[in-house]
Amino acid sequence: STIKIPTLGTFRLFEPLECGFISQTFTISKEGNRWFVSFCIDAERLPVQQSEGSVGIDIGIKSFATLSTQQVFDAPKPLKQAKTKLATLQRKASKQVKGSRNQRKTYNKISQLHARVARIRLDFLHKLTTYLAKTFKLIKIENLNVQGMMANHKLAGAISDLGFYEFKRQLDYKCQMYGASLVLVDQWFPSTKTCSNCGNKKDMPLSVRTFDCPACGISLDRDFNASLNILNWEPSA
Repeated sequence: STIKIPTLGTFRLFEPLECGFISQTFTISKEGNRWFVSFCIDAERLPVQQSEGSVGIDIGIKSFATLSTQQVFDAPKPLKQAKTKLATLQRKASKQVKGSRNQRKTYNKISQLHARVARIRLDFLHKLTTYLAKTFKLIKIENLNVQGMMANHKLAGAISDLGFYEFKRQLDYKCQMYGASLVLVDQWFPSTKTCSNCGNKKDMPLSVRTFDCPACGISLDRDFNASLNILNWEPSA
């Protein structure tokens, strides 16, 4: 497929379009060493009938999203691999002669890798949020205090890498787009510390991955237990 942009000419697209479009407004951007073009069109969206009812979603560090249906979504492996390579390149640049040709080459590789990391993360979030909004009629997630969580230097890097805020933003507009309902659970609701079976509460350090209830004896993965609590949460009267 090709696209004709007035005053600039005709360009071949890396990703083919499903059919022909006409648009008067284009936005051209550059990420790393790649160029992108985006445009708006008027179109009617086909109605979506979600196949599932309600779901609670726990967002975490070890697994990005754990659903009350027992589905687990981890950050893609290429993202972790790219982040490791990025750290290696940054260390290499710091040891090179400042302003040298070799350092400029390394910084160029770092810039391209930053763009790749951003694309992988965005692709993962778009696919996940589209799946959720098209599958479930009612979606409940915690209204995470991302800014407060970023103050914890042990979590800040992971939170920034995974894109918690972007996940919430995408899910919000896609639920409206596909006719699903999104409920934000009170950020102070102790979903991790509460037993989803009997309601008993206990402290849960980040290192503890299983919720073992001393009251009823149930044993569940901590994130799955939290997702069940989020599913069952109702706003106080």
